[in-house]
Amino acid sequence: MSKELVISALADQVRIAVLDEGRLMEFHQDTANDGFAVGDIYLGKIKKLAPSLNATFVDIGYSKDAFLHYHDLGPQVRSSNVYNKIVANGTYKTEKLKNFRMEKPIDKDGQITEIFAPGDSVLVQITKEPIHTKGPRITSEISIAGRYLVLVPFSERVSISQKIKQKPERDRLIKILEGLTPEGFGVIIRTVAEDKNAEELQADLTYLLNKWTQVFKNLQKKKAPSKILSEMDRASSILRDNFNDDFVKISVDDAELADEMREYLEVIAPDKVNLVKEYEDPFVPIFEKFNVERQIKQAFGKTVTIPQSKGAYLVIEHTEALHVIDVNSGNISRNSKNQEDSAFAVNKIAASEIARQLRLRDMGGIVVVDFIDMTDAEHKKELFEHLRAEMSKDKAKHKILPPSKFGLIQITRQRVRPEVNFITTEENPNQESNEIEAPIVTIDKIEQVLLNILDRKDKDLRKMSLHVHPFVAAYLQHGLPSIQMKWFFKHKKWIKIVPRDAYKYLQFNFLDKDHNTLYNESN
Repeated sequence: MSKELVISALADQVRIAVLDEGRLMEFHQDTANDGFAVGDIYLGKIKKLAPSLNATFVDIGYSKDAFLHYHDLGPQVRSSNVYNKIVANGTYKTEKLKNFRMEKPIDKDGQITEIFAPGDSVLVQITKEPIHTKGPRITSEISIAGRYLVLVPFSERVSISQKIKQKPERDRLIKILEGLTPEGFGVIIRTVAEDKNAEELQADLTYLLNKWTQVFKNLQKKKAPSKILSEMDRASSILRDNFNDDFVKISVDDAELADEMREYLEVIAPDKVNLVKEYEDPFVPIFEKFNVERQIKQAFGKTVTIPQSKGAYLVIEHTEALHVIDVNSGNISRNSKNQEDSAFAVNKIAASEIARQLRLRDMGGIVVVDFIDMTDAEHKKELFEHLRAEMSKDKAKHKILPPSKFGLIQITRQRVRPEVNFITTEENPNQESNEIEAPIVTIDKIEQVLLNILDRKDKDLRKMSLHVHPFVAAYLQHGLPSIQMKWFFKHKKWIKIVPRDAYKYLQFNFLDKDHNTLYNESN
């Protein structure tokens, strides 16, 4: 199994694709200055209390106030509040917590009105990004995640991932961290820390303590509401949470971002720095080169084909309350001698694709799956276990219920970011009628634009390229002589034709050798 990370950096957006054996498994996109990401730490101001909800609304600078429930305060919220106050007024001058006197932990079933009053400042962290009309969800139990550890200020507990099963290894890691962790801090040992030595753990802990130092410095000079610490960019956080020996290549089309990735790998995996490669082809965008654009269009539609099944497909419907996924066999079962075995085989393949789709689209909430009907109880049990195994690869919290008597399987999945969604259909190029321009007219239009460009003397037209929809590209290159060759004979200039999966049917774009636009038609 080999994984690749493909990163495309546009003017105001970074798009990230995780490929497994060339197949798109995860897709993320970050928009510059969208402001509110899971893990960001803010100094907020209490706007209004909601005693009936045992919660409060907090101003962190977003158009909608963030929501903070009593159960999300954390036991040491009083210690955090006191620390924020004395750091801000200058009476406490160090980021270390060794000499900081901890306050009494709050009651598990207390009231929000006992902790806050309107106008109070509070240090909070984003746990759920703004979705639709809702503001961010936050917690005041701060944690700073690293590669192997999670640092928890105002705690002295060392805890360890339940996925590390071997007791000797658990005891070893806990013993190391109890000796390394400074007073006033707790740590959570992550699953990837298994088999790591004390030196590697110390380096990660030092990195996290430096992050806490940034929090301390910003608390000294910033007023609520303001951002105190940014979670690292999505590309680096994917490396932090997913990077392992399965990764064989990281391709980035932006030099600055590539350098940032190398710097981060120097911290978490110095021997893997050379995996980062800068993609430099000026004609073919990185997502086109790695077939990501095409896979996005194939994966995000209402109907999703399952290539391994030779005919089966999923129908995915989104409603206000839940998501519904229907598994269809196509015409497989009609050609099969044993419909039960055929249904079971298709259902297993569909279960793998469903697990992929949930990660790919980051679908959250309630998901109801209608598999193809089966009568064999052993098949039903095996399908359920197979779906659980496939979903175990998902880092989002989720729960799967056994099949109901109607054969439906219900899944609940945590959503902390807005669902990834793409419109995979295209607009009618001619919205005034049901007719579209004849393809030959589009070809004539392209040639007329080409003539206009060739008449220009202010541009370097060497290595000029034409970017078009794949269907148009195939038409231009078909036959002997092809239209492309005819252009060469006629104008004494070879025009490189680049098929673009992301283009609409009638969209075309002439680019010079430096990838600058000579003409852009995007009707």
